[in-house]
Amino acid sequence: LGRYEQSNNPSVCYGVTTSVCFQRALANYFLLAKYTMTTADQQLDSALDLMRRLPPQKIEKNLSDLIDLVPGLCEELLSSVDQPLKIATDKKCGKDYLLCDYNRDGDSYRSPWSNNYEPPLEDGALPSERLRKLEVDANNAFDQYREMYFEGGVSSVYLWDLDHGFAGVVLIKKGGDGSKKIMGSWDSIHVVEVQEKSSGRNAHYKLTSTAMLWLQTKKPGSGTMNLGGSLTRQMEQDSPVSEAVPHIANIGKMVEDMENKIRTTLNEIYFGKTKDIVNGLRSLQPLQDRKQQEALRNDLALALRNRQAKQDS
Repeated sequence: LGRYEQSNNPSVCYGVTTSVCFQRALANYFLLAKYTMTTADQQLDSALDLMRRLPPQKIEKNLSDLIDLVPGLCEELLSSVDQPLKIATDKKCGKDYLLCDYNRDGDSYRSPWSNNYEPPLEDGALPSERLRKLEVDANNAFDQYREMYFEGGVSSVYLWDLDHGFAGVVLIKKGGDGSKKIMGSWDSIHVVEVQEKSSGRNAHYKLTSTAMLWLQTKKPGSGTMNLGGSLTRQMEQDSPVSEAVPHIANIGKMVEDMENKIRTTLNEIYFGKTKDIVNGLRSLQPLQDRKQQEALRNDLALALRNRQAKQDS
């Protein structure tokens, strides 16, 4: 905690902790703790910033390598970094569902269709009866939403109880199988927190959405191109709740609006910027033809300057 030199002052001594020594030692301790905490926070911020810039299709490998590099950040990284969704099949009803931390208990995952854990788990966490009914309706609703917007893929909705409401996650995954000469995947994770008002007629919704996209094309004319990234957005709003406008309708509208905004951002900004860069790097015109045109323009410019000089003289 620090070393203090011998002094004639009786309150400052070497090897003895008096009141002043203790105050200085305590100050040094908090300074050291603050420095350590700041360093850990900076490491976590740097790690999260790095993960945001790496390809989504390699998140698992990169996350594992990062944890090996900084083991002390293991828990924070696993809870903060969204990973591509995995698909499992409910053995009871034969339907696919998505795996994530929100339907996981130990090494088992709960199916939203049968409400059973796989592998079987006797004391696994389950939603209340009221929330389970809402979960079933939400899965059916978002199954139709997924089919209309994505024309395939898998979706899952999981809900859990809170003290003053409930929370849930809407998961959607659509993968490209290469049938259209494009490989890739779209993973969207929408975490919503619902705080029900005491009147029961209104609720506050907080939505945090993350979309992960990666594409790979292999064409003879353009070669191989990889494009990927992730985007996270958040929104909050208060909405009325009734039989005509239930929670599912409010959550569904927020998810739909958020996904449209994310798709627009990806299309206009990220894809647009990538297109400009690629157009600057590649040209449909052969390099030799471009050099000849450039030489012709230079010759014409030189001839015009010489002609103008003769007229001026």
